[in-house]
Amino acid sequence: MESKAYLILENGKVFEGKSFGAKKETTGELVFTTAMTGYLETLTDPSYFGQVVIQTFPLIGNYGVIPSDFESKKPALKAYIVRNWCQEPSNFRCEGVLDTFLKDSDVPGLYDIDTRCLTRIVREYGVMNCKLTYSLDNLDKDIEELKSYKVTDAVKSVTTDKEELFESETHKKNVVLMDFGAKDNIRRELVKRGCDVTVVPASTTCEQIVAMNPDGIMLSNGPGDPTENTEIIAELKKLCEHKIPTFGICLGHQLLALSQGATTEKLHYGHRGANQPAKDTETGRIYITSQNHGYAVVNDSIPENAKVSFVNGNDGTCEGITYNDMPVFTVQFHPEACGGPQDTAFLFDKFVSMMD
Repeated sequence: MESKAYLILENGKVFEGKSFGAKKETTGELVFTTAMTGYLETLTDPSYFGQVVIQTFPLIGNYGVIPSDFESKKPALKAYIVRNWCQEPSNFRCEGVLDTFLKDSDVPGLYDIDTRCLTRIVREYGVMNCKLTYSLDNLDKDIEELKSYKVTDAVKSVTTDKEELFESETHKKNVVLMDFGAKDNIRRELVKRGCDVTVVPASTTCEQIVAMNPDGIMLSNGPGDPTENTEIIAELKKLCEHKIPTFGICLGHQLLALSQGATTEKLHYGHRGANQPAKDTETGRIYITSQNHGYAVVNDSIPENAKVSFVNGNDGTCEGITYNDMPVFTVQFHPEACGGPQDTAFLFDKFVSMMD
């Protein structure tokens, strides 16, 4: 039986919808993604920790649940909002349905809601807190409590708790992947190129990494405010002194920049989707990229030993940095492309060449 559910926004607006997935109240930061496909990758992306995600594409779940497409073992988001969810998916790879997957993952869902209107509110007023509930009896109290909610301990909550080795068939290079909330396809792209990848917790120190004698270091994506990770930033600063070839993605890009003296800022509503344009500052070429971030490195804060290599084609924000005095480059977008276009997969080849 369908049950009513409500989404209460920090600004006092209330949306009525219907419940699916796990039935539980939750509070989170409301964001939207414009990706037309890849909802499984969205659901299992650790970068959504602490957030309530709106899918702007109106029909979700039509190709079911495919575990081999997951980007992590389980979802980290707080709740999932869609216009319509498909109860009878059709795909030869399908192994389940969305509603059951959300129930098993303890993630509440909300559907039959005006996601277009909801998205326009976030675009106009910016990212805000929200609460998914099944009663409006305590509306004034709920709105007041929303104002104090904040996503904290994000990286600590999603990083691996143990070191793990993933071997390639050719064993050409040894790469240490610092897991700040890594999507699995980052590791897969490296293994595919002959790299043995050792995934390590975010708390791993510079000394521990150097002792592993890696050919290269991969800094992963992840959730939350990058400035919260002061200990990681300090370790990255020390790591840079060893001049080990390093490639950073998303949060890894931001943390590396902070370690070199740059600053970050929170975007109005962030970049989340599979069609974000990133412009190469040298060639002028535009690449269509997959992105998921709410913070960006401030262009004017880039240190003298670095240059901006990519900018966002829509708002001009920093999308990549190349460092001149060490073999290090980072990007804000997702070259591993899950889900999304594969325009920038060549950056993994660039990283391998740098290790050579």
